[in-house]
Parts: sequence; C-alpha cells; structure tokens
Amino acid sequence: MNKKLIYVALLGLAFSQLQGCSAIDRRTTSAYVGDQEIELRTMQALSDKLPEKNKYIAATSFNRQVLLTGQVPDEAMKAKATEVVKAVPEVRTVFNELAVSGVVSLTSYTSDSTLTSKVKTRLWEDERAPGTKIKVKTESGTVYLMGLLTRAEAAAAAEVARTTAGVTKVVTLFEYID
Repeated sequence: MNKKLIYVALLGLAFSQLQGCSAIDRRTTSAYVGDQEIELRTMQALSDKLPEKNKYIAATSFNRQVLLTGQVPDEAMKAKATEVVKAVPEVRTVFNELAVSGVVSLTSYTSDSTLTSKVKTRLWEDERAPGTKIKVKTESGTVYLMGLLTRAEAAAAAEVARTTAGVTKVVTLFEYID
C-alpha cells in the first residue's frame, strides 16, 4: 500500500473518531485534524530545511497558528525557522518563541511536562476556564496558552496558569470569540 493511501486512510479514521469533538474543542473537526497535519508538515519542513543536529524545535498548532518553542544555536536559525514555517500550507500565523541557547536538560524537560500537567489539571478543575478547550505548552517554566475563548474565559485561564506553582511566565495566544 502506498504512503498516500495510508495517509488518506488515517485521516478518515481520525475524522470518524473525532465526530462530536466540538464538545471538547471549539474548533471544527476539520480544523482539529488540519492542525495535526500542520504540526506534521511543519516538523518535516524544519527537518528538511534546518538539518543541523544542534537544534531542538517543537511546533504546536491551534486554529492554523503555529507556536515554535525550543532551542536553536543562533539568531539566524531562529529567523530561518520562522521563514520555513510561514511557507507551510495553511499556516496563518507563526509565534516564534525559540530560545537561542543550548539544548535543555532532561530534568528541565521533565519539569516542563509536569508543569503542563499541573496547569491542565487546574484548568479542568476551574469552572471559569474551559480546560478542555485550551492547549497548554510549557518551555523552560514559561506556559503558553492557546484556544478560542471569550475574554472572561481567557482572563480566568491566564490567572489559573499564573498562580500555578513553578510557572515563571504565562504567554497567552488566544483568539477571542466575543
């Protein structure tokens, strides 16, 4: 079976499993799947265009907006990453939050994963913030929040994240629906 046929089959499976996902996420099913596809295309493009081994870049897509986090060795590679991602089909906006530094330690990575879990849990428990509708990404203690929210929901979500132990900074990348 060729790769394209497998890809189409997987997309069909994803669509069938995501029916009714609007209860969990305000994006349409096609937007949700499109974001997953953008993340894959972005990572492939970055791998192809920035083959250097001394980089660590993560791409997070929400509603066709891409957040780049991680580390690169210099400003030139940081700028090049933005150019590469802007050329990916369907990408509307690129938020380049890459740090010019060495790769973070495994301890830091683990701490960030734990912090993401803490923030997500607190968002799910807080009635003012729709935790299931917010994408959370943590990098070096900075928490990035993405989602389609009302201004009141966004303010509550930012407060929840900001008051979570271990968070050093909160960056909101919300799109407002009111």
